[in-house]
Amino acid sequence: MKWEQTLELLEKGEIRAAEPVGDDWKANVEVKNAILDAFKAGKNEEYEGAYEGFVDKHNLSPRKFTVGDKVRMVPGGSSVRRGSYIAPGVIIMPPAYVNTGAYVDEGSMIDSHALVGSCAQVGKNVHLSAGVQLGGVLEPVGLSPVVIEDNCFIGAGAVIVEGILVRKRAVIAPGVVLSKSVPVYDCVNEKQLGKGAPIPEGAVVVPGTRPVGSEWADATGLSVSCALIIKYRDQGSDASLELEDALR
Repeated sequence: MKWEQTLELLEKGEIRAAEPVGDDWKANVEVKNAILDAFKAGKNEEYEGAYEGFVDKHNLSPRKFTVGDKVRMVPGGSSVRRGSYIAPGVIIMPPAYVNTGAYVDEGSMIDSHALVGSCAQVGKNVHLSAGVQLGGVLEPVGLSPVVIEDNCFIGAGAVIVEGILVRKRAVIAPGVVLSKSVPVYDCVNEKQLGKGAPIPEGAVVVPGTRPVGSEWADATGLSVSCALIIKYRDQGSDASLELEDALR
């Protein structure tokens, strides 16, 4: 598939950089390779008009929206790069950035200073609070990007990288860091999740710490960051209320 066609289909939401396969997500290698081809084919140019003073690849200019797109792009420095999909009903508060290959589904909110990295997938009715960082995973092409499934609430300043999957209705508290190197402990079921394992559906996750483990570190009171699942939401619970109760 040529990169020109790939970018057009990505913007229409007709193809995606990653797709659900059963209970998991799988990267679309053909799409990701085409995005890489677009970067290789792009030549730096000086932008004009509203983007005068900026320099970027000539074929990856920022997207523009109309009322017909049913996207509310609030003025103030946000940018949605070409080749990303923004569904009707999405609200983008300034400044925010959505990179090539990303997918943001209906009814989701991207708050100020939030990043949706290249190829990241965001489901329906997701709230990305101020300062949230969703890392992009463009290379290696076979790796699935960060995925936030439907109806999740991601608290301010949370960082989710390295292809972590957050399943439906999960609540991530402010300041939580999720990566393949950060351990996650399920305090409800009293177990540690596997390295890079998905955050379970409906989990309420807060920042935590754990002992370093060496005799010297223990003697000096040192600890390292981790993430803690401290409860699970029921079907009728409200994300913000669950989070407020969990942090008390």
